[in-house]
Amino acid sequence: MKNISKPLILIALLSGFLNSCSKMEELQDDPNRTTDATPELILTQLEIQAFNNIGTSAALASRHLVNTDGVNSNQYYNWQRSDFGNYDLLKQVRQMVLEAEEDELSVYTPLARFFNSFFIVGLTQTFGDVPYSEAIRAAEENFTPVYDRQEDIYLIVLDDLKTASDELAKNDETILGDVIYNGDHLKWRKLINSFYLRVLLSLSAKTGNPGLDIAGRFREIADAPSAYPLLASNEDNGALPFHDIEGNRYPLFQNNGLQTAFYMEKTFVDKLKALQDPRLFSFAEITPAAADQGLTANDFEAYNGLKGSVPLDENVQIAVNGNASRINKRYYDQAGNEPSLLMSYSELQFILAEAASRGWIDGDADAYYREGIRASMEFYNIAESAINTYLENPGTQPDPGNEIASILTQKHIAMFMNTGWQIFYEQRRTGYPEFDVSGGGVLNNGKIPKRWMYPSKEETQNGKNLEAAITRQYPEGDNINAEMWLLKEE
Repeated sequence: MKNISKPLILIALLSGFLNSCSKMEELQDDPNRTTDATPELILTQLEIQAFNNIGTSAALASRHLVNTDGVNSNQYYNWQRSDFGNYDLLKQVRQMVLEAEEDELSVYTPLARFFNSFFIVGLTQTFGDVPYSEAIRAAEENFTPVYDRQEDIYLIVLDDLKTASDELAKNDETILGDVIYNGDHLKWRKLINSFYLRVLLSLSAKTGNPGLDIAGRFREIADAPSAYPLLASNEDNGALPFHDIEGNRYPLFQNNGLQTAFYMEKTFVDKLKALQDPRLFSFAEITPAAADQGLTANDFEAYNGLKGSVPLDENVQIAVNGNASRINKRYYDQAGNEPSLLMSYSELQFILAEAASRGWIDGDADAYYREGIRASMEFYNIAESAINTYLENPGTQPDPGNEIASILTQKHIAMFMNTGWQIFYEQRRTGYPEFDVSGGGVLNNGKIPKRWMYPSKEETQNGKNLEAAITRQYPEGDNINAEMWLLKEE
């Protein structure tokens, strides 16, 4: 597997400190307490939290994987509430800035703008309106912050990301504690500007909103590479690599559940087989039945999946009969494995392809699309000859008149069990690719949820502001099927 070499010695040496969340929270909650925290230590922890986006929950919801160990709420679309955990991370961002100001270091301020934006976007995509302008102000004795409108949050985020890039361009201070880019200002600017385009694309339903000016903002960045450089190759990926070092191993290494209960999702496998996509060989194991027949790992007919929408007992029986492919064993056998992506060069190319298809920019949508596929395959170490063959495959060509569906299909493949919930949000935004709900086992009346309900503790701790936010957004109440502002066409 591709493994980006970056200095992670700091994580190993400081893992005892960085894994102590309670100690960090004590540090934040008592501003009068003398501590040894430094901005570089906090930056390292923030990077680990933001860039580690490997997990099975999103993969189940996004029809990459199937779980046979009970009725999983993510797979069967019956989730309810999520949490406000990102606010703890926003506290750490604030603390990093305070510590940097004491040391008269300004370089951590633009990085803080990026992390604030990343964590708040995650929160608002989960719930809708959330506290932001008054959040993280317990030191000012504001324990009941108002809920900001989602539109206002996005306006703040867009301004902050652009400011962050501009500030970094003028700053020559050393970034200590950076385990992602080793202090490289240019690569940070590339990531921030590319993430800015991701945020704009997430607002694709709002092109009619003159206050947001989505297409204009997008062109301003995409058409000015010297002022706003973007990710230029896989070497620029916003990636957290893993090594066989205590505290820095692949998150699913030696995960027993992954070895025994997780299989590939059938509609995903069937798509890869139809496209003759060699990434299937990297994602999956051949079925036991195929092994008994003597089929090899490079034979597409040796693979099969389980439908995520099928009742549990039916899937278990298919698996017991040896007709389902498990996830590739490297995902639980290799301590290093592939890096976790916050954002990749491949994703950026698909973003540009969609923007060109929508007429936001004048670039060649097909060229961006093909480059996105190539970058993804290179990430998985697919041979150059196999990449060229795949790109010439008639089934891989963009569907005329429905190019966005083709782009999202390839983005779905590229984000297999990586980049967190991003591909689920992309599907929620566009409807592509279609997530199967036909099998009769799906809960939530066969519907794919559009959001999560607010944490229950908000009802008692900030009930008045919570109720006001629910009332103005969701006439049906705090419901997982309610449509947030972000998804409503303007």
